Amino acid sequence: MTTALDSKLAQMGLPAPSFNLPSTKNVETLEEKVKLDDYKGKWLMVFFWPYDFTFVCPTEIIAFSDRYDEFLDLDCEIVGVSVDSVYTHRAWMNTSRDSNGIGPIRYPLAGDVTRETAAAYGVLDAKEGVAHRGLFIIDPEGVLRYQVVTDMNVGRSVDETLRVLQALQAGGLCPANWKPGQKTL
Repeated sequence: MTTALDSKLAQMGLPAPSFNLPSTKNVETLEEKVKLDDYKGKWLMVFFWPYDFTFVCPTEIIAFSDRYDEFLDLDCEIVGVSVDSVYTHRAWMNTSRDSNGIGPIRYPLAGDVTRETAAAYGVLDAKEGVAHRGLFIIDPEGVLRYQVVTDMNVGRSVDETLRVLQALQAGGLCPANWKPGQKTL
C-alpha cells in the first residue's frame, strides 16, 4: 500500500524530489541556494555524505572535484549534500588538504541541516541523524535515472559514476561491464 509519505520519496523513473538548499555556490557570502529546478535541461549528479571533517568523505568530494571537467563534458553538473551547515562546508573548504580540509571544490556543497532532503532521497539514518552515502543521477527532465546507497565506510567510484552516466546517455540497453564506445543491445 502506497502512503502519502511514500509518494514524496525518491523513486526510480519518477521526478526526483525537489530541493532548495543553502550552498557554497558563492563561498564568500553563502547566499546562493541550489535548487533542483536550476538544473532542468542538464544531467545532474547529487551525492550525499555523512559528515564534514571525517576520513572517507573528503576522498570522494575531492575525487569528484578533480574530475569535474569530465562531468561537464557530459553536460552533467554535480551537487554535494550533507547534514552539516554551509558554514561548516566553507570552513572545511578553507582548510588545506594537509590539515584534514578539502580546499577549493569546483561544484557547490549544500547544507541539509533540516535533513528533509536526505529523508526525501531515502538516505537519512534517522537514529544517527546523518545521511548515508547516496548517489543519484537525474536526467535533464528531472527524472531519477540511477541511485546507489552504500555503507558509510565505503567510498564511491568516480570511474563507475561516469560509466553509468555515459550508459544512461547512450540511449540503449547497456549490458554488464558496458563501456563508452561499445555497442548497446
